Amino acid sequence: MRQGPLSMPEDLRHCAALLDALPDPALLVGQARRILMANPSANELFGAQVTGQSVMSYLRQPEATAALEKGFAVLDGAPPPATPVEARMIQAAPTRETVLRVSVAPVAASIGLPLLLITLRDISHLEQAEQQRRDFVANVSHELRSPLTVLAGFIETLKGPARNDPEATASFLDIMEREAQRMTRLVSDLLSLSRVESEERVRPRGQVSLSEVLRATLAALRPQIEEAGVVVDFADLPEAPAIPGDRDQLVQVFHNLVENALKYGGSGGRVQIALQRLDAVPGMAGPVLRVEVRDFGDGIDPIHIPRLTERFYRVDGHRSRSMGGTGLGLAIVKHIVNRHRGRFTIRSTRGEGSTFSVTLPLA
Repeated sequence: MRQGPLSMPEDLRHCAALLDALPDPALLVGQARRILMANPSANELFGAQVTGQSVMSYLRQPEATAALEKGFAVLDGAPPPATPVEARMIQAAPTRETVLRVSVAPVAASIGLPLLLITLRDISHLEQAEQQRRDFVANVSHELRSPLTVLAGFIETLKGPARNDPEATASFLDIMEREAQRMTRLVSDLLSLSRVESEERVRPRGQVSLSEVLRATLAALRPQIEEAGVVVDFADLPEAPAIPGDRDQLVQVFHNLVENALKYGGSGGRVQIALQRLDAVPGMAGPVLRVEVRDFGDGIDPIHIPRLTERFYRVDGHRSRSMGGTGLGLAIVKHIVNRHRGRFTIRSTRGEGSTFSVTLPLA
């Protein structure tokens, strides 16, 4: 415990070791509303030696101030609450905001002095997770609402004005089929994403040949390649050793990447796929295999690249939906690559195309 400008009663000094041992920032405050003790985490949080200062100088937001006033009311004789008083506070920093849960509780009377213990816990990750959950529910609802609205509208029309119109019936049924397929793809991708996320911390146990995975992927996509009129150049590495992996998931990774290159980069007329071995890559231990899928289409504005692996994020939402995209493909790719302890990177230049790279460790 660092000594502050206030003198410390002898019977209070034994609290210092306990306060310093707390992992969260903690303050011990007296009736004069000055900080008698602060552990190293609190000094680090507030960026100064706060001992001896008024606590109101550091907890100035209305909700935190109200919690402090309730605590001081207890010190002045009010009945103590059944649980510690809590408040939410935002600590602003140059690079980000930290959300803190402030807890105010009177210290046991056995110490002999009326004191408040104030702890501050970083709950930014909890709030971020809750926001992601809300966004996810809103996005899923939005994605399902559109095709359901279309289906409901056409069903009503087929039961009414178009009941005896064979031409309209055939046209409407085609549209309804496409919308049903869209919902099926969305549900399938949601289930796949859920499964991948649940397995992300479990290391794959199988041995997989990336060369064979890529050849199987291209064979499965051959009809789409021919329909798009795109030339695919595949620089194979048949002698590449097998890597630890889940074959089905890796097929899913490269199926998504090659399919995206055909859909969004096919305007360039060609797609290049290269499998190579690298003996060393910064940030990864040992030799690796890298697969690069490059297209020569319109490219992606750099502002979008950091968010491309977010669920439901689309550069062009209307175009993506019209091509059957769900906005989940690259999120699935990211989680599968993470499970394989690999690295997924995206490079793109407007007007020149995009390169999607997957780097996976050999062992």
